[in-house]
Amino acid sequence: MKLFEKNNVFRILTEVISEGILIVNDQQIIVASNVVANRMFGYQKGELSGMPLEALLPENVREQHKLDAGAFLQKGHQRSMGQGLDLVGLLKDGSEFPLEIGLNPFTLLQKNYVMAIIVDISERKRTEQTIDHWFQIFNESLNEIYIFDVETFVFINVNRGAQLNLGYTMEELNQMSVLDIKTDLSEKSLKRLIAPLINKKREKVDFETIHKRKDGSIYPVEVHLQLSSIGKKEVCLAIVLDITERKNYTQHLENKVEERTLQLREALKAEKQLNELKTKFLSLVSHEFKTPLTSILTSASLLSKYTETEQQEKRDKHINTIREKVKYLDNILTDFLSIERLDTGKVKYNITLFPLSKLINEVVYNSNTLLKEGQRILYPKDIDGINVFFDEKILALALSNLLHNAIKYSHEGTQIELQVKEQGENLQIDVVDGGLGIPEEDQPFIFERYFRASNVLTSQGTGIGLNIVKQHMFNLGAEIDFTSSLGQGSTFTLTIPFKNYEDEEDSIG
Repeated sequence: MKLFEKNNVFRILTEVISEGILIVNDQQIIVASNVVANRMFGYQKGELSGMPLEALLPENVREQHKLDAGAFLQKGHQRSMGQGLDLVGLLKDGSEFPLEIGLNPFTLLQKNYVMAIIVDISERKRTEQTIDHWFQIFNESLNEIYIFDVETFVFINVNRGAQLNLGYTMEELNQMSVLDIKTDLSEKSLKRLIAPLINKKREKVDFETIHKRKDGSIYPVEVHLQLSSIGKKEVCLAIVLDITERKNYTQHLENKVEERTLQLREALKAEKQLNELKTKFLSLVSHEFKTPLTSILTSASLLSKYTETEQQEKRDKHINTIREKVKYLDNILTDFLSIERLDTGKVKYNITLFPLSKLINEVVYNSNTLLKEGQRILYPKDIDGINVFFDEKILALALSNLLHNAIKYSHEGTQIELQVKEQGENLQIDVVDGGLGIPEEDQPFIFERYFRASNVLTSQGTGIGLNIVKQHMFNLGAEIDFTSSLGQGSTFTLTIPFKNYEDEEDSIG
């Protein structure tokens, strides 16, 4: 030991070396250490001399170290330790640090020694851990990350997220370029995109494009491109976001906006139609009420002039006029009230079983009072055995409306025919006239409220009768339809299901 202390050459050499140096004899006892080794393990000068080497090792590796050190001393050839292994040194305070060791055996004065050159690799380990951490972030990122050559556009590295989304392996991608996955970019357009980066005019370029997977499917992406380097080689780093969901959401929003816009347009259109309907209604009411009221006032004024007994016939004429006009006004008001009840859902139907012949007789009898000169109504044949399970008042209302219209819009001397047919599970009642008919362009609107055909505008009418019948028929599961030819007449058809009657018979039975 004194030999090493007195050896100035050894002291000078060991003190100028930046690595820690320990000299260990064949008994694995430390015989010398330099300043760096002392500082590395936390000891003062001279403290390490005479200590067993295992004192600088964690307890869990000491036994194995004795065996390895013994084998090494027997072979006696130079080698390194720690490369690829996690070697750890034990400081005086009990803490540990990573290290690498180079072992150099030598013989001096017929004694065997080992010079251990020790390197503290704590900083390297921290750097490696940082690199590993960043590589893990790079590789496990849910975003796609690409590194490619700025000149050839060939992929240098691609993270796992991109590999999974594209369906390619890293080996396959190393043989591919950016242009192989970007279907909407040419080499010229890609060079134009990265030119501001290469020319240092911009630090980042953002754009949207389309990526193509291995299976041929495509998906929209947002690309954030910037310049980087690997050693002296310039590369591009591309961070790519799959924006399929965003595009779908945006499309969904656009569809919603379009849908809402359409709804708004429809609402505005409906409001416009409603305003037009209100205007038409007010015009209709003023006209339909004013004409009969004028007749009533005129007849009432004339009545006061006929005071003589022999003038009774003239008085009766004006009284009948007043009576007819009042009845007409009452019918209009009844129709308006019917509309209000239908719109508010206040109509209550009374479904009963009744003979069809009885109802038709009553409707025709009442309609006969309205016939023009020479007009007549032809009864249907063979209906005595037909019973109907329906709302009797509503069916009477519907038939009366159709007959009154047929009378009103047919010429004198014409006939109006009632036809009854059993069509499968339905009862069909036709009201056939040879009157004015309905212009073809007006036919689609004939059941709309307040609508009147263009060829009857000068005749009295509210345009609500057919609308009321249509709504009642719909509510009761029945139908009303028509065919018409201008100048040849019209046929209006009521179709009432027999199944209502059959269901009633089943429930009774």
